[in-house]
Amino acid sequence: MRKTQAQHWSLRGAAALGALLVPSSIALAAGIGQPEPWQMDRQVAVTAEAHDLHVFENWLHWLAFGISLFVLALIVYVIFKFNEKSNPTPSRTTHNTMIEVAWTIIPVLILVAVAIPSFRTLRTQLSDPKADVLVKVIGHAWYWSYEYPTTEGDKGGFTFDANLDDEKQPKLLATDNDMVVPVGKIVKVQVTSGDVIHSWAMPSFGGKIDAIPGRLNQWWFRADREGTYHGQCSELCGARHAYMPITVRVVSEQAYAEWLTEAKTKFAAIDNGSRLADAR
Repeated sequence: MRKTQAQHWSLRGAAALGALLVPSSIALAAGIGQPEPWQMDRQVAVTAEAHDLHVFENWLHWLAFGISLFVLALIVYVIFKFNEKSNPTPSRTTHNTMIEVAWTIIPVLILVAVAIPSFRTLRTQLSDPKADVLVKVIGHAWYWSYEYPTTEGDKGGFTFDANLDDEKQPKLLATDNDMVVPVGKIVKVQVTSGDVIHSWAMPSFGGKIDAIPGRLNQWWFRADREGTYHGQCSELCGARHAYMPITVRVVSEQAYAEWLTEAKTKFAAIDNGSRLADAR
């Protein structure tokens, strides 16, 4: 009986340990294009810029961890070295030139070491490469509009709205119409707003840019892998701020060309219908 009870408790202990370890292992695996349950890390980077940001962030964490350990070691050293028992007669030292020089120069060197990769990443983000695809994004309360302008060799541009779709998964992140771009191509995104300040954010691309009324902000990305990626408005813009998601589908060049042909017919018909209704 005791053996059976011991086995029972052993099984319960193993189950409890497994319950702790499974979420921990899941937490270390970031989602691809969307957040995952128990996720602790960033979403998987699908652009070179996002990857650089992740490397820079992880390096900063280790740097901060090392500085924290160093400060902790100093505190422990002072506690044991200069307590009343070890030093019944306190020191009368008021200045130490070497220490004062060190605590001035070392932080400056640390800041320089942080600034160099930071400025390099910022310069890449603010560069203006020639775009293969141009998309204008307009924030509204509370949905997004996407404009694909007329380009060389095209018959014409088109516009469509992207609203939250409650029937799709992932919940509160899927839209009825997706922004579609080709893989491996430079996509330039021009962002503005039709009412209040919004923010177009795509974690997997490593980018976030504000949509400000009367101003056209610009950002670019080049996705390295196909897939569906989700983001959200990251600026508190009003009552339904949490219900204006962003969905970007990255597809092959052939699939993108087919989607363009279909979208021009589909959304041009919608645009013409709305213009006729406004004319009436």
